[in-house]
Amino acid sequence: MRLRDWERAAIADTARDVFGQDARVRLFGSRLDDSRLGGDIDLYVEKPCSPDDHQRRLFARLLQRRVGERSIDIVYAAPAYDKGSIDQVARAEGVLL
Repeated sequence: MRLRDWERAAIADTARDVFGQDARVRLFGSRLDDSRLGGDIDLYVEKPCSPDDHQRRLFARLLQRRVGERSIDIVYAAPAYDKGSIDQVARAEGVLL
């Protein structure tokens, strides 16, 4: 996994700060492959109810402050949504932070 310990902690803490203690965040995509270079940070956020627009913007803004200006892609699991392929990949291959 190509994230430092403090980066993993910052992402998980930010998710709990914004979405509550029951929020879970998974890292998936190219950052899981230690043999690769670069790439954006792909996050999959799960919580019992869908986050509102304010929470989504706040989470993204706080992440940029806490881990630095990077390309971060955030996918939100929607409880009432028929899970698509990105959800399946993130859940199957993602690492819980």
